[in-house]
Amino acid sequence: MLTHLTIALDMMGGDYGPRSSIPAAISAVYKYPNLTLLLCGDENCISDALRKHKADTHPRLIIKHCSEVVSNNCEPAQALRNKKDSSMRVALDLVKNKQAQACVSSGNTGALLLIAHFVLKMLPGIKRPALISAVPTEKKQPVYLLDLGANVHCDAQTLFQFGIMGSIVAGETCKGDRPKVCLLNIGSEDIKGNDTIKEAANMMKATPHINYTGFCEGSDMFSGKADVVVCEGFVGNVALKTCEGIAKLIMHKFTKALKKRFSYRLLAVLLSPIIKKLYRRVNPDQYNGASLVGLRGIVVKSHGNASNKAFLAAIEEAIREVEKQVPEKIEATFEQIALDEEHSPSSLENH
Repeated sequence: MLTHLTIALDMMGGDYGPRSSIPAAISAVYKYPNLTLLLCGDENCISDALRKHKADTHPRLIIKHCSEVVSNNCEPAQALRNKKDSSMRVALDLVKNKQAQACVSSGNTGALLLIAHFVLKMLPGIKRPALISAVPTEKKQPVYLLDLGANVHCDAQTLFQFGIMGSIVAGETCKGDRPKVCLLNIGSEDIKGNDTIKEAANMMKATPHINYTGFCEGSDMFSGKADVVVCEGFVGNVALKTCEGIAKLIMHKFTKALKKRFSYRLLAVLLSPIIKKLYRRVNPDQYNGASLVGLRGIVVKSHGNASNKAFLAAIEEAIREVEKQVPEKIEATFEQIALDEEHSPSSLENH
């Protein structure tokens, strides 16, 4: 564990702004005594919220005043050009200037991706950043899905790089085993899919840096067949939000059914320990916090409608990535890949 952690928070982003980010920040500093949070946003608004929670004098909650906010409907390019003193931009600048080790924001996703790419730049050798998040499976260990929307279309090289980065992130939770990496496809057979998917598969098979185990279908995503599932951002975003919608539908139908009869309510009381345990496993709040990997810094994107607990989960994801030194490990792996390619037989023949 690092002796001291400093994380910058975009306090004004998302649907609720300080209403969810302030309670989460307070919970985080009390839970992690080595954590300092830089609260980026309107000083008066943040001070009032801290005062209501009797935390306005906490020494590890430091306000960084910002005069602007990136709204949810703000065009990303406009946010980059015209919102240089926004809470989002300032939080990212703090990471760039080494005043913070990570940034957490629940603000405008497109703006966050564009500004983070502009401010922090890419790690050497990486074409595109990717959004990655953990989602529950049938087993205790989650599966990591990427890309979740940072890149609508991807070529084979980009998918290959996503597999590398996903494997590194998942490797921190796989208890020593090499993470199993799959490509999301319309079938598990080698003949299925388009040319891009097939080319990416061949690249993954050929590298020792990925434990590639083949294609997987959408129905396999939560079976535990894979530790990492790689896909284009358009596909990943739709898949993730569809799954979240189905989970909410099941919980709604289940709750509604329990209210219909007294016997059902009585049964629910008897089964409440099991129901609570199941809900904790599938509750989206604990999986909140998609990481933007591939950058020269740690950026965690929280859901725009994140609750207090969900925003806290995003802060904790940033803490884990700082402690595990995820960007450094990604950079080292890509340096090794470049060396491998430089000394490969085909490369030597060309010389």
